[in-house]
Amino acid sequence: MTTLTDRDVAVRLDGVSKLYGHGKTGLLALDHVSLTVSPGEFVCLLGASGCGKSTLLSLVAGLDRPTTGLIHTEGRRIAMMFQEPALFPWLTVSANVEMAMRAKGVAKAERQARAAEFLDIVHLGGFGRKRPHELSGGMRQRVALARALAQDADVLLMDEPFGALDAMTRDLLHDELERIWRERGLSVVFVTHNVREAVRLGDRVVLLSSRPGKVVEDFPVDLTRPRRTDSAEVAGLASKITDRLREEVLRHGR
Repeated sequence: MTTLTDRDVAVRLDGVSKLYGHGKTGLLALDHVSLTVSPGEFVCLLGASGCGKSTLLSLVAGLDRPTTGLIHTEGRRIAMMFQEPALFPWLTVSANVEMAMRAKGVAKAERQARAAEFLDIVHLGGFGRKRPHELSGGMRQRVALARALAQDADVLLMDEPFGALDAMTRDLLHDELERIWRERGLSVVFVTHNVREAVRLGDRVVLLSSRPGKVVEDFPVDLTRPRRTDSAEVAGLASKITDRLREEVLRHGR
């Protein structure tokens, strides 16, 4: 049996459960979830609404604590990107990106220079003085991504970040995210309801059961990159995963 060391693991969940409330009125969101994400791996989480995907990300991010089980991040820095950009409307784009650095006491000149660098990475160079309301939805999500990158994270947690965008914008951001992930060697845990999106992006697609969430299947995605959402290969694997997801949903009567 091979023993994983901290160099082999970016995130590991060992028998993690999360119960909201107590006793008979309690809501069990996650039930003994065990999952390992390797350094540099892109893992997508799929499951029906309410299966605990977002809860799992919150636990890994340290925003909440598991009821039972352990979460190991081996000292790696974690950043989280939410469904909505959650930008402060009264701040400029640059100031939004600078927030984490400002909290750490980084000098003004340095954080402005680094914010400009991260905006260049997400192809928003020159937009630093704009306000969020002056940007499109896709551009605001790019700012949110730049803000997450500015935290110098090793692990990026993403909770349906592109779900509200049109298909073309989402496809372009898939390309941007994949480029940044590869260039920076990030580990990514990406929650989505879109099966093709999961296959398009992931090294693995992990399927959770309906509530309480459990890992019911782990699909490796052995398709050559770059991938296209509408390619026959992506569609074929997405169809297989969708059938398995449908079985799981029907099994729970939902």
